Amino acid sequence: MSAGTISLDRGALQQLSHGTHADPFAVLGRRDDGAEPYVRAVLPGAESVEVVSRDGKQVFGALKELEGSGVFEGPVKSVDPYLLKIRWPGGTVQETEDPYSFGLLLGDLDLYLLGESRHFELAKALGANAMTVEGVAGVRFAVWAPNARRVAVIGDFNAWDSRRAPMRLRQPSGVWEIFIPRIGPGERYKFAIIGHDGARLPDKADPIARSAEKAPGTASIVASSEPYKWSDERWMAERQGRHAASAPLSFYEVHLGSWMKPDGREVDWDFAIEKLIPYVAGLGFTHIELLPVSEHPFGGSWGYQPLGLFAPTGRYGSPEDFVRFVDAAHAADIGVVVDWVPAHFPTDAHGLYRFDGTSLYEHADPREGFHIDWNTAIYNFGRKEVQNFLIASGLHWLEEFHVDGLRVDAVASMLYRDYSRKAGEWIPNQYGGRENLEAVGFLKHLNAVVRERAPGAITIAEESTAWPGVTQSTEEGGLGFHFKWNMGWMHDTLHYMEQNPIYRQYDHDGITFGLVYAFSEKFVLPLSHDEVVHGKGSLIGKMPGDAWQKFANLRALYGIMWTHPGKKLLFMGGEVAQQREWNHDDQVDWASLDDPNHAGVQRLIRDLNRIYSAEPALHARDAEPAGFRWVIGDDRANSVFAFLRLGEDGQPPVLVVANMTPIPRHGYRIGVPAAGFWTEALNTDAGIYGGSNVGNGGGLETTAVESHGEAQSLDLTLPPLGVIALRLG
Repeated sequence: MSAGTISLDRGALQQLSHGTHADPFAVLGRRDDGAEPYVRAVLPGAESVEVVSRDGKQVFGALKELEGSGVFEGPVKSVDPYLLKIRWPGGTVQETEDPYSFGLLLGDLDLYLLGESRHFELAKALGANAMTVEGVAGVRFAVWAPNARRVAVIGDFNAWDSRRAPMRLRQPSGVWEIFIPRIGPGERYKFAIIGHDGARLPDKADPIARSAEKAPGTASIVASSEPYKWSDERWMAERQGRHAASAPLSFYEVHLGSWMKPDGREVDWDFAIEKLIPYVAGLGFTHIELLPVSEHPFGGSWGYQPLGLFAPTGRYGSPEDFVRFVDAAHAADIGVVVDWVPAHFPTDAHGLYRFDGTSLYEHADPREGFHIDWNTAIYNFGRKEVQNFLIASGLHWLEEFHVDGLRVDAVASMLYRDYSRKAGEWIPNQYGGRENLEAVGFLKHLNAVVRERAPGAITIAEESTAWPGVTQSTEEGGLGFHFKWNMGWMHDTLHYMEQNPIYRQYDHDGITFGLVYAFSEKFVLPLSHDEVVHGKGSLIGKMPGDAWQKFANLRALYGIMWTHPGKKLLFMGGEVAQQREWNHDDQVDWASLDDPNHAGVQRLIRDLNRIYSAEPALHARDAEPAGFRWVIGDDRANSVFAFLRLGEDGQPPVLVVANMTPIPRHGYRIGVPAAGFWTEALNTDAGIYGGSNVGNGGGLETTAVESHGEAQSLDLTLPPLGVIALRLG
């Protein structure tokens, strides 16, 4: 052949020129199928192209453009490794290895695991990975798009020109791959995909991207492949014990972007290291729980409509910055839990929706694949590749970022096929029932893999129904979660607290009913962000009465919560009795702490966390019926409740008494199981919290007066709208 002649049939030339050729590795690069070796490249806009030796000292040949097509080819006099020396308009000269000179990239093991949908280190096989191939530094791109006709990687490195880097399809995996030399971390990129019907799709962000452009940008970013040097060995070694059902766990729930907005400084992970971690540690919380920090296109979704399940959002910094935040939290003995959303995803054009022109990640039938309430697509949990994608995402946060737990969002919407649907709007399962058996299988698989691969990490279900066995082991037929949010407790308790104290006697069961099922699961008691948005007002805004009574009621609510069986979760702002509803565009009302009443609530939260951790009776048997005993559960007329929290043998019991009326009660006798001095460890009406300082002078001795089936009793003063806790000894 001679340079400038068309060695391709005209159809193939047009396909290369127009960016529609389905098998570029069959026609590009160095070819040895003619009388002499030649090189062919697609470089639209180039002024000239030479093929030179790797050291740049020899010219192997010059390539000519074929009929203005952007396709260059020409003979070369060597079969040694080569560079393309490209002259672009304006005099820019680029020297680079030819992407089409490299062989197959993904190994047999990767392809096997991908084929089996058990590749739990998916981000190391797919996505963008900076690496060295055949002695050349660059980035390997790989993406699953089995029904695409053609896929190309586009980015700043090739002027976002979809003709220049079409990828190779590896069958039968449906994965497309290419190695782009001489680029590295920090490069922006997307995938240009032609669907099975020949239609060009909107450019797609990488589903496995480990870094993403800051919103409103939608490009993926090549992340660093350098391993982080962790300093949390002690924490990781102790984590399993810290996360036991018998351990004190209290979560401070945070939306970082609206926690605090410093003047003249952007909120980022460095700011969180500097301010958030010491604050949470000072309040005595054991964990920070972050509203979703996976990459998401719309900030107003608070992260609950994510598209980048492997990438921390670029809003707060790089993935390396997030890793440093987690490491710093562990150094301060604070765990990090992230809200994680495997239930659904938004339908933004650059995301997962109809990723390769078909319903790849979601169900095709809207009765299964579209969430009416949230206008989102529902994952097809019955597809093994989708299960692999989601489980690998969860593991990525646990293994790569050392996150300590996943709070799995919207579990109820996953478990029921008719969730928020009317008759005729949903498809029954194979047995005619409403249970989503594929989602059940996915959740069990997820939890089994997490327990195996991330020992000490926890999964927490936000599940609002009575689905049985959410925290039961998968071996026993349960879903396998470590903990479940107790939404029933939250609903009933808040409803009770909203009542005028005069009428609480008629809603007495709002407090007692929760103990009927308190040990059916391993529970977290949540007062979460969901209770202070969408017109629900703030927690203190829900409390009845004048200003004094509102604060007293809120303090009593916290007293009941921290002494009730179950782990604790409080959304930011609750600890300062924020008056207004949460606004994700604003910040917590920190100025309110100038008011002693607000500061008193914050001090109470700190003391509650301290007492909760210090008293084994308040946490050691949270999930065991033997850890709780009613003393008085039927005093409706006075709206008084009294119960014992019990630890293991030898651990002092704690008596909790709540007076939910504004009337102080003197001489209220309560039987206790042991004689001696009972120390008043907590009084939510104490003056230091903003209360009226009615109490028992720090504690009192029992008297030999029989009461409530006990031989001895305490003659107590019950503060108005107050909760007291007394420890034996």
